[in-house]
Amino acid sequence: MFPQIFYPWKIIGENQSSIVLYQPIVLLVLSILRLHYTWIFFVKENLVHMVVLVSLILVIYWGMNIEKGKKYKVVLYVRSLGPINLQVSFIGSADGVNLGSKNIRAHGLNVTKWSRVERTIKARGTNHNSSLQITTKTRGVLWLDQVSAMPLDTYNDHDFGSDLFKMVADLKPKFLSDDGLGYFEGLQLSEDLGALPVWVFNNGINHHDEVNTSSISLFVQEALDGIEFARGSTTSRWGSLRASMGHPKPFNLRFVAIGNEDCGKLYYEENYMKFYEATRHTYPDIQIISNCDSSVHPLNHPADIYDYHIYTNSKDMFSKYTKFDKSPRSGPKAFVSEYAVWKEDAGAGSLYATVAEAAFLIGIAKNSDVVNMVAYAPLLSNINDNGWKPYAIVFNSYQNYGTPSYWLQQLFIESSGATLLNSTLQNSSTSIVASVIQYKNSQDGNNYVRVKVVNFGKVTENLEILINGLNTNVQPCGSSMLVLTSNKIMDENSFSKPTKIIPQRTSLGNASKDMNVKLPPYSVT
Repeated sequence: MFPQIFYPWKIIGENQSSIVLYQPIVLLVLSILRLHYTWIFFVKENLVHMVVLVSLILVIYWGMNIEKGKKYKVVLYVRSLGPINLQVSFIGSADGVNLGSKNIRAHGLNVTKWSRVERTIKARGTNHNSSLQITTKTRGVLWLDQVSAMPLDTYNDHDFGSDLFKMVADLKPKFLSDDGLGYFEGLQLSEDLGALPVWVFNNGINHHDEVNTSSISLFVQEALDGIEFARGSTTSRWGSLRASMGHPKPFNLRFVAIGNEDCGKLYYEENYMKFYEATRHTYPDIQIISNCDSSVHPLNHPADIYDYHIYTNSKDMFSKYTKFDKSPRSGPKAFVSEYAVWKEDAGAGSLYATVAEAAFLIGIAKNSDVVNMVAYAPLLSNINDNGWKPYAIVFNSYQNYGTPSYWLQQLFIESSGATLLNSTLQNSSTSIVASVIQYKNSQDGNNYVRVKVVNFGKVTENLEILINGLNTNVQPCGSSMLVLTSNKIMDENSFSKPTKIIPQRTSLGNASKDMNVKLPPYSVT
């Protein structure tokens, strides 16, 4: 017997004549049991032969944002033993107001077969905490599966909210590494962003179980199939599946990571070699990423790149600006795929955390010959899901904001592809970290020198900047200073004050080859 109440759906019925059950479809794939649930309506007449009203209401994700005048696409699969008469509606969760609905009707022999049904609903009201409701008044048996609702104004019609997409796109990412999105969705999002995807695939190991190397071959084949899905021609088995999903052009997949945080586990290195050899043989151009840290000691297995994660407190993160100074200058390059200050120092995204992270990033930029890529993590979080803090971007059903760590990323956009200039910091303070780059602005085509300075101290610091070796003078006109700081080190951004801590730009009227700059306490300038 399966439960009559199941998350994330809630049943609404007038009496016990309405029954809704799970029907599990069991798939055995690679020795992992996967359950796929289909919802069944059993709707019967009651004792006085009145037709019963029964509804399923989707209450997941803390409510959907429905806005008046906008259009929303509802897609579901349905089959039945008799005529189908459904109504799909958006319902305001607080007041129960119907914000828009469409009917789904069908009859004849075809109703016994699964059919994909799509309806577009134009909202006649606004509610930020709405639910999707599916209702029938017809007695009989119905099967529903793969129910989804999506606004029509997603970016490029690829089911990613335009507002969140813009926030990510404004960071101008060069790559996207994610093991939380769906595989196809992650590839598509990377392409839309103009970024390279990094696929982190299952190596037969998680935090609780491991597959013995003698049984790993099916997992290896699944990884190869996944790469073929991304890169294969439309005549290949998995490339043709990608094409049937609306993307005949191969994705630009150049990086794969064999597992995530699995180094040191019993079968990791043996399993790793099976994946490495198969991938290298079939796709010799793909860059293969190991979970094992090679920043201090060399790896005992081949790899193009090694993964490095760090989550720590602010003082320790600040001290890590020299982390890669003594790393081997040959061998695999580092991929800092996850870094952040967390726990007490971070709160929900504090200035204190961000200033420490800035020093770490300056250190990485100075060691760009051995650090190939770097990414803050995690990227996105619904504020109602407090399982992890902080994130770079926080959102709910209708709002979003960037934490100070998000805005820090924007200060480092020009560092990608820039020229690191030789610089010397002559300062007795132990709270100052600095670097100098030269880059060409993509908008005006001019060359710029950017000095980045972190003050991780409690007092204002006076910094004298001397620039030598330029073939031209520093131009005061067009020169500016950006400062990221706040009154208190634990200050944060929020929905009510989304720009409390963002870079503030002022003109630098005294810009020259010899100038003085004041650095506020706990600031990035």
